[in-house]
Amino acid sequence: MKTDELREKYLAFFESKGHTRQPSDVLVPTWDPSVLFTPAGMNQFKDHFLGKVKLDFTRATTCQKCLRTGDIENVGRTAYHHTFFEMLGNFSFGDYFKQEAVAWAWEFLTDKKWLGIDPQRLKVTVYKDDDEAAKIWNEKIGLPTSRIARMEEDENFWPASAPSLGPDGVCGPCSEIYYQLDNGKDVEIWNLVFTQFNRIGDPPDNLRPLPSKNIDTGMGLERTASVLQNVPTNFHIDILRPILDAAAEVCSVKYEYESDNGRRLRRITDHIRACAFAVHENILPGPKKARYVIKRLLRRAVLDGHQMGLRDPFLYQLVPTVATSMAAGYPELKSTVERVAEVIRKEENDFFSTIGGGLERIERVFESMQESSAVMVDGSEAASLYQTYGVPPELFQSLAAERSLTFDWDGYRAAMEKHEKVSGGGRSELFATGPLETLKEALRRTEFLGYDKIESSAQVKGIVVGEEDDAHLVNELKVKDAKDQLVRIVLDRSPCYGEGGGQVGDSGTIFADDSLFEITDTQRAGDLLVHIGKLKTGHFSAGMHVTVKVDVARRDGIRRAHSATHILHHALQTIVGEHAQQQGSKVDADWLRFDFTNQQALSDEQIRAIETIVAEKVQRADPISWKTVPLAEARQAGAMMLFGEKYPDPVRMVSMGEFSKELCGGTHLTNTSQVEQFEVIAEESVSAGTRRVVAFTGQRAKTHRQQIQTLLTATAKALACQPGEVSAHVARLTSEIRSLKKQLSGSGAAADELPAITKVDANGYLTQRAILRDAARMLNVATEEIPTRLAALEEEKSRLAQQVTALQASGNISAESLLQSAASIAGVAVVVVETPGATPNLMRQWIDQIRQKCKEPTAVLFANKTGEDKVLLVAGISKALQDRGLSASDWIGQVAPIVGGGGGGKADLAQAGGKFPDKIPEAVAAAKKSITEMLAK
Repeated sequence: MKTDELREKYLAFFESKGHTRQPSDVLVPTWDPSVLFTPAGMNQFKDHFLGKVKLDFTRATTCQKCLRTGDIENVGRTAYHHTFFEMLGNFSFGDYFKQEAVAWAWEFLTDKKWLGIDPQRLKVTVYKDDDEAAKIWNEKIGLPTSRIARMEEDENFWPASAPSLGPDGVCGPCSEIYYQLDNGKDVEIWNLVFTQFNRIGDPPDNLRPLPSKNIDTGMGLERTASVLQNVPTNFHIDILRPILDAAAEVCSVKYEYESDNGRRLRRITDHIRACAFAVHENILPGPKKARYVIKRLLRRAVLDGHQMGLRDPFLYQLVPTVATSMAAGYPELKSTVERVAEVIRKEENDFFSTIGGGLERIERVFESMQESSAVMVDGSEAASLYQTYGVPPELFQSLAAERSLTFDWDGYRAAMEKHEKVSGGGRSELFATGPLETLKEALRRTEFLGYDKIESSAQVKGIVVGEEDDAHLVNELKVKDAKDQLVRIVLDRSPCYGEGGGQVGDSGTIFADDSLFEITDTQRAGDLLVHIGKLKTGHFSAGMHVTVKVDVARRDGIRRAHSATHILHHALQTIVGEHAQQQGSKVDADWLRFDFTNQQALSDEQIRAIETIVAEKVQRADPISWKTVPLAEARQAGAMMLFGEKYPDPVRMVSMGEFSKELCGGTHLTNTSQVEQFEVIAEESVSAGTRRVVAFTGQRAKTHRQQIQTLLTATAKALACQPGEVSAHVARLTSEIRSLKKQLSGSGAAADELPAITKVDANGYLTQRAILRDAARMLNVATEEIPTRLAALEEEKSRLAQQVTALQASGNISAESLLQSAASIAGVAVVVVETPGATPNLMRQWIDQIRQKCKEPTAVLFANKTGEDKVLLVAGISKALQDRGLSASDWIGQVAPIVGGGGGGKADLAQAGGKFPDKIPEAVAAAKKSITEMLAK
């Protein structure tokens, strides 16, 4: 049976049993802080299991794309482990229970209409105390007790060992179904979880029956397919073997199942599939959380290729094969093949440029171990290598084994666990608890009225006081009791928008008679709207009837920014290309931030073109409308759907004229002209492959225009030039500073020829903005920071000029001239002099040059006045003197107190400061005496 056929048969079977077929959740569920990636089919139904949402169905079936990295070390080595896999599941939310779950599982597996597996090939396990499940398997299904094994809680309970070890919360026994292979080995293909308890505290008697019992099952698609197709590994099934063969071809390696290269090719197959799906959902390789995992997977696969002799990117060539092999279940992959391949190619290229350094570092570790007679590779060193260069520990271990060295796996795992906590890779609790969770169970949802109203009546359903760790529900709250505590109020209905979809939460007021609550933010907790703020007067109590009103001025600013964001998205796709997909956004009052996929920075011409398109759409005054439609209808209408987003069905579709249709739950204007003004403030990098545009709308954009004119005038005044000459004067200032630094470098360079001053017509706003943007780019600061940066540069220029003047006044000092003044003491060339005007870098350069040029051992100390009450001392000695036990740090330490300072450094080079410039001659004399005494010992 083909894998695609198995997937469809499973879903169709459970549909025939009254289950609602639901789409797979996204691979990275941003709504769930407890996980980085979707780990199982039940994840999207967590609130359904807990009764925290209104149930539109009580039975569901899915094929969920999952990603786990807990067994990453086994991928490619074992027959069945993956990072990315598909999990078939059927779920009951307080509907059917064990008898139906067991009976339907058996029917699907053994009935010839479905899978038709020989019943003699199947055996099961149950939790040791689950007599009910054992009885169903034995008496209802007819399995003999010899094929029903009772297992401990670490094997047949979910979560594992929950009765003894926790955590508290929903849990239950499970029953696993095994298939016996031709070689006699048993393979688990299906796990039936019976969530029937609420764990409270430690045993005994800590498992309390749930009022509503649930079913959560999971069948591994790839593993079951390998059983049905009678192949020795999941990697040989019909949807993975083409990727495996393509990998072998790209790597120019023959695939042999038992060989090291065979294991590498299987790992490459798994990792490229996982990464192709992730990048398709815009989870690009990066430094944190889910993005960091994708980076690790890609680099691990690249290293496998490197071990097979590849030195150039190759994984990206497999993306089309992944899209083709997975097309039946995920046809959307084909639409992003080029974009996904380019992201992967770039990451490969980056790693190939550093992988050599990683292998060199391994060699240095081995050399150090040999010198110290160590026999075990330090686990923290291996973890550091993995995090820095992406070198897997297995490679490190195998290379160590070739030298008869062992590997500290415990130390490695401990270091990686510590890193995961720091980098955000850890997991939070699976099921949250607390006062808001209590309200979710009781109230389920707050009715949102904000699309049509800005004020409404409501009833208080809950009051939560205190920060997260100390939060608690109260029945009544008075001003005198509220003090400065965080207060959250939940109502049965509200016009306030809860933060979501990139739009910030509303502010406003809740009031009744003499009671007033100031809303500073509105957030969501599931389907509840949580009003956050301060109790200003009176009191509030549960059940109280109130009026809630949105801050209209702020809401209007948010609407302008949100509608402008949709227009901007359209403009980006028009100018940059269809690959410029939204990666994230945030909209506030007349302010927006929009992240999108693009490998390069936008040019000035592109930014102007984007602003022109937005301005045209605003000027055209196109109508903005929205309606709730079935998801299929929205797709047919051409609504933009973001990869990696999971949409409800039906969906809210927001349309702007004929140019934009997006699925969006935010609040919007009714006409594009109401945006009023749009102004791009910044375009910057967020991470590799992701750019960001920041913009203003409405009054804020108008104010910004006025500020641009004021800023240009102030900048011109600071530079003592005309506004049209600002760019040229900034260029000249930076050139002057570079020239002065060259003159102080000791290279003997003359002053550079400065660029000519050119002038442009600065009358138009766009030209004025372009002048400031050009200046900001040259100064590497934000536009508003130009005056501060110019002041700092003018100060630096003045200081450098003084140093150049002092250096020139002191004569032509060079390493050669300093050597000529050297005194010979005990066979050592000693140079101790004052060097007026010299910079610290120049003094260090002279020391290095003297050490290189002089055949004899050298000891050098320079002294210099660097300010009205500042002294700098720099000392250095040659290696021959270090070998004799002398130290530049000891030497300078004896001299520095004379000028009222201190310092230190290394044996070869040291530096100290002081505050008595008039003591420099005394310090120079003391330095000569000190080194003479040190050399005499």
